[in-house]
Amino acid sequence: MEPVQETTVISGPSKEDRTYAMLLHLSQFAGYLIPFAGLIVPLVMWLLKKDENPYIDAQGKVVFNWIISAFIWGVICVILSFIVIGIFLLIALGICHVVFAIIGAIRANDGVIQDYPLTIKFFKV
Repeated sequence: MEPVQETTVISGPSKEDRTYAMLLHLSQFAGYLIPFAGLIVPLVMWLLKKDENPYIDAQGKVVFNWIISAFIWGVICVILSFIVIGIFLLIALGICHVVFAIIGAIRANDGVIQDYPLTIKFFKV
């Protein structure tokens, strides 16, 4: 008879943590309703939970790496709009912002930490 091997089950983030992380990603859209809310709401959400939960902290870093990167890309697009190409790049950046936030929210709800494409890493995840 062979000895029974113990297996360690590593549980992922809880349902509440995954939902909170999903809302953290989606909170970027608050800026479409109230100016600067797309920056302030995710910041407050992240700061409230980052010390309590490493999963929320990592998701907050992903969101803020994107917010800072999108701002930088936006400034570059505005400068390039003087030679017309920037207008198209600004539209593409807006589409990317919406798509990346939705995909990030879906992945966060699945318990996955995934960086957005085109993101400059200011915070290490």
